[in-house]
Amino acid sequence: MRRTKQLYSIITYTLLILGALLVVTPFIYMVSSSLKPQSFVFEMPPRFIPSEITLKNYTEALQTDDFLLYFGNSLIVAVSATSGTVLISSMLAYAFGRMEFRGKNMLFGLLLLGLMIPPVMLIIPQFLIAKELKLLNSLLGLIVVYIAMNLSMQTYLLTGFFKTIPQDLIEAAWIDGASQWRIFWRIILPLSRPGLAVVIIFTFLYSWDEFPWAHVAIKESTSRTLPVAIALFQNQHLTEWGQVFAASITALIPVVIVYVVFQRYFVAGIATTGMKS
Repeated sequence: MRRTKQLYSIITYTLLILGALLVVTPFIYMVSSSLKPQSFVFEMPPRFIPSEITLKNYTEALQTDDFLLYFGNSLIVAVSATSGTVLISSMLAYAFGRMEFRGKNMLFGLLLLGLMIPPVMLIIPQFLIAKELKLLNSLLGLIVVYIAMNLSMQTYLLTGFFKTIPQDLIEAAWIDGASQWRIFWRIILPLSRPGLAVVIIFTFLYSWDEFPWAHVAIKESTSRTLPVAIALFQNQHLTEWGQVFAASITALIPVVIVYVVFQRYFVAGIATTGMKS
């Protein structure tokens, strides 16, 4: 029995290590190539540790094609969409998770329909609505759509998390004369940091990386976001892979920062939201 457990552990760790290598190796190669001169990018056999290190690819990538402008646009869109999604979804989740009202189950079911529709099928309706509301070619149009696209999932996650908060705390607040709004801000949200961390990470990642809607809705070059800009950057610098990799690495920095800041809550949030099995 003990040998069987040891064999099982060896197989498990071996598979985990192999899986990690499959994921990490392309990333390491991308970082390595971004630090190489162009003449060494395609050297054979490829080297993961550059024989000559240079930051020229980064300086050229950041100084060409308004890269910093697109980076700022993406940052504005991602932060605004994440903030709006957290605020609205948390209020919806509080209503669905901690309050009783007529038609609650029906409304919650309608909200969850958003999880069953592939986002790509909504591009044409979104485009027509955004056109009527004059939201095309603007960062506001991206922010509104990103909030709408994330509400269903994030409300579902937070509803499951809010239901785990002890009812005794809510009743004690009621006895002390607290209003629903005060309970929401002073009790529910402070106790829901792990769940909120999950929502922040997922929403920021979606808003930062989203390409199809940004490509369709934005035609003005000054309003482009980073995913669209990098796609065009790759077309314009197809043979300059060092610059392409440098631009891609730079685009990863905000995502890594957000995850590092909220990662201590992330695992606890996954374990207690509706994502757990």
